[in-house]
Amino acid sequence: MKKTDHYEQWCEEWRQRFLAEDVEELRRKIPELEDRGDALSICHFGRRYLIRKDTGEILAQDGTEPMRYQVKLNIYTLFGYVQKGASLRGQWVPFSELPHSRPFVPAFQKGIVEAFAGTFAGHVSELRTAYERIGGKTLPFSDAGGEIYGFDCIPMRCFFWDRDEEFDASANLLFDAGASDFIHIESIVTIAGEGIRRLAEAAGLPENPRLY
Repeated sequence: MKKTDHYEQWCEEWRQRFLAEDVEELRRKIPELEDRGDALSICHFGRRYLIRKDTGEILAQDGTEPMRYQVKLNIYTLFGYVQKGASLRGQWVPFSELPHSRPFVPAFQKGIVEAFAGTFAGHVSELRTAYERIGGKTLPFSDAGGEIYGFDCIPMRCFFWDRDEEFDASANLLFDAGASDFIHIESIVTIAGEGIRRLAEAAGLPENPRLY
């Protein structure tokens, strides 16, 4: 079975799970989730998506974006894993310090952090602009620091140091310590990958083939 087939199967399973959800309880757990009558609405890296209540189908609000399976899974798994009482803690930590992250640290380092650094090597100004283009903001840290939002409840802080005569470009990503109360730890890797993908798109750069 191809990877895309797996994604399609998982999305269908999660769509069915969503249809069994208590919408009002879900909105209590995820306050950013808006009720639009026949659909729910949520923003993912600066783009707004609609989740139809009757079918569970996820659509880009403007209707112009082909729906990526990774985006659908990010939204569905947020709905499926968010814990009652989940909240941001205001403490920023690396991925490796999030609960249950250990099995995923190598993939995160190689497929997210190193891919991020490689994508933007030599493109500091483009990265600074890209943060704001996907609904984030720049931060006065590193050569090009920024904060972006997988969801309001899963913000990411990005740090990037460009290459020079002695060193290759390097990067780091931090998350709120409460991130894994909202979503499965492996989904945080997928969300981070989508964030870097969106930044590259906003900067007019090609997607890094090493990206998770």
